[in-house]
Amino acid sequence: MGALFQEKEGGGGRRRRRKAKPMSEINVTPFVDVMLVLLIVFMVAAPMLTVGVPVQLPRVTADALPSEQEEPLTVTVTGEGAVMIQESEVALSEVTARLEAIAAERSSDRVFLRADGAISYERVVEVMGALNAGGFSNIGLVTDSEATRDGSDD
Repeated sequence: MGALFQEKEGGGGRRRRRKAKPMSEINVTPFVDVMLVLLIVFMVAAPMLTVGVPVQLPRVTADALPSEQEEPLTVTVTGEGAVMIQESEVALSEVTARLEAIAAERSSDRVFLRADGAISYERVVEVMGALNAGGFSNIGLVTDSEATRDGSDD
């Protein structure tokens, strides 16, 4: 009634597969692919992070933090075009030499440039060039805020 199936000894003509040996080398191709994708993502994203976004900063009544031990060097260009280092007037032709002497005595290369709004842009750029030639490459332009000019604190 029921037939019994028996396998022949020898496997019935089928070949036995050998067990695969474990691979002892690390396949780094997927790792390199992931690293290249991350490199491209960061190369594209990094310049976007450094771009400044225009914002309206809040006004505060706190005093500015002291940033330097030395008295800040201030160069002023008056409405008549005269150049003043701190409180003393200097001819534009002598500004570079005076600034080189001052730079030799100071540890900071920071200088604040104050210029009257009535003078030409060309005069301001001439003074900035003299500042740079005198050894001061960290130039800060000083301005008034609207609150200071109007006398109101909004």
